Amino acid sequence: MSKLTAFIQNSFLWLRRLPQRQLIIVLAFVVGLLGGLAVVLLKHAIHLVQWMLTGWFYTTADSLFFLLYPGIGMLIALLYVKYIVKDDIGHGVTKVLHAISRKDSKIKRHNCYSSIAASSVTIGMGGSVGAEAPIVYTGAALGSTLAQFFKLDYRSITLMLGCGAAGAVAGIFKAPLAGIIFTLEILMLDLSLASILPLLVSSVTATAVSYLMLGNTVSFSTAIEPFVFGDLPYYLVLAVFCGFGALYFTRATLSIEQRLKRIINPFRRWMFCALGLGLLIFLFPPLYGEGYDYLSALLNGNSAAAAGSALYGDFSENVWFILLFFLAVFFFKVLSMSFTNAGGGVGGTFGPTLFMGGIAGFVVARLLNLSGLCTVPEANFAMVGMAGMMSAVMVAPLTAIFLIAEITGGYALLMPLMLVSAVSFLTIRGFEKHSIYTKRLALSGDLITHNKDKAVLTLLQLDTLIEKDFISISPDASLGELVKIISRSHRNLFPVLDNEGTLVGVVSLDDIRKVMFDTQRYDTTPVHSLMKMPEAFVRSGENMQSVLDKFESTRAWNLPVIDEAGLYLGFVSKSKIFSSYRNLLQQFSDE
Repeated sequence: MSKLTAFIQNSFLWLRRLPQRQLIIVLAFVVGLLGGLAVVLLKHAIHLVQWMLTGWFYTTADSLFFLLYPGIGMLIALLYVKYIVKDDIGHGVTKVLHAISRKDSKIKRHNCYSSIAASSVTIGMGGSVGAEAPIVYTGAALGSTLAQFFKLDYRSITLMLGCGAAGAVAGIFKAPLAGIIFTLEILMLDLSLASILPLLVSSVTATAVSYLMLGNTVSFSTAIEPFVFGDLPYYLVLAVFCGFGALYFTRATLSIEQRLKRIINPFRRWMFCALGLGLLIFLFPPLYGEGYDYLSALLNGNSAAAAGSALYGDFSENVWFILLFFLAVFFFKVLSMSFTNAGGGVGGTFGPTLFMGGIAGFVVARLLNLSGLCTVPEANFAMVGMAGMMSAVMVAPLTAIFLIAEITGGYALLMPLMLVSAVSFLTIRGFEKHSIYTKRLALSGDLITHNKDKAVLTLLQLDTLIEKDFISISPDASLGELVKIISRSHRNLFPVLDNEGTLVGVVSLDDIRKVMFDTQRYDTTPVHSLMKMPEAFVRSGENMQSVLDKFESTRAWNLPVIDEAGLYLGFVSKSKIFSSYRNLLQQFSDE
């Protein structure tokens, strides 16, 4: 044991002596290794829970347990998060983006394991969500924590966070290229030579671990047919359907979640969501868990088996019934996913996006075939639909193209993959410019973008820019008292505060210059007759774009900052903002 301890200590000392460029490469390898192991742990944990619950299902009558299991899984996750983790760990990718924009890319250490524990129970017991977002959150937390341990700067912490996310995506899908593109397209600010190598190292390492411990097969086996150029017009139909389907996915998800949050008591909300989810899964078994088994059946042209259920008897063999069945599954997947997350479960929208995309492709192809207008391969359309839906929902067309090609081995369909991803992306952009991950952040002004100027502006924290060296005065004080304060101040603004600390006005040196030397008025002129109200107030925590808009509209150089109760906190100056902006921009400069 002592030799192992000595080896670890010597390794840390060796790492700390490395130049930062070399240290980042080594850390990227370690993050990729840990991310790959986290993927393996999550996969096995989900399968273990599933086997413990459903391994003894031999008859369709046992499907009645589907009414019970998902709710139990959600309750366990709810109790774990509420009483053990004591932190919100849902919506993993959104949380990673928020950490980059508002928390200096620092993620709490418990996220290295808490998302795995909660999501494995949620999904393993039938929660209708995906495991990808929790593992991305886990990988990002691993990278951020390791970078913080070695006291790296913000830029390097962000890069390591990205390496963790890239490794997580690469590992869970065995798709190293998609892992890199996902990070660059959705999470990272800039693509530079300094960042591409660590991302590559992390992605390849995580993929290697996944291949070694989970096998070397692709995530989804398919029975696709060769690409036919004459099918391109029908792929355009699929692309538009995916675009509008993604619009429904994004807006319905956010709307349902907001409505469910109105149930304040978490246990009442859990009970309502558990009953709703159990009923949906009983009526539509593909909504159980990730639904990847049913998706694989569609990708292999076995739609009848995917729709089979004792509840519907002989109807399961009817081609029109199968079409309507999966169309209903498509629309209800959003509801089942929202029930799972709002009811206390932990999971992401990544998996449901792929699931709904596959169903969208199948539905469009089946409808075209039944119309008699043409005959198109349903498995091909199901595969390409996954890319179309993902491109539009995540606003990430490149990630969609390469991820679907990698996880299905469907490079023969690269042309329709590119066409559908691009057109579905353009379709939703006409109505919604934000992805499912960024819309919440955009509404609060916390969204960081690929535009460097806007990204740096988002990263500026108002609370760190407040200047508090302004000397305040009471509104009942005299001009003479004000002159004494002016004599020992290096500022030309003086906040006027009442007894409770509320800002009631501001005195400007320029406004009183004509009377301040009139000694006869020192005792007879109160401060409240000299003060004026500022043209605008800045609220604590207000986003920087809003602050700059106020400076622009008022043409002021200083604005007072108050809290929600109206209490005075200090002033923020335009010059301080510009100075901090320049300093932060230097951190973003390419090496």
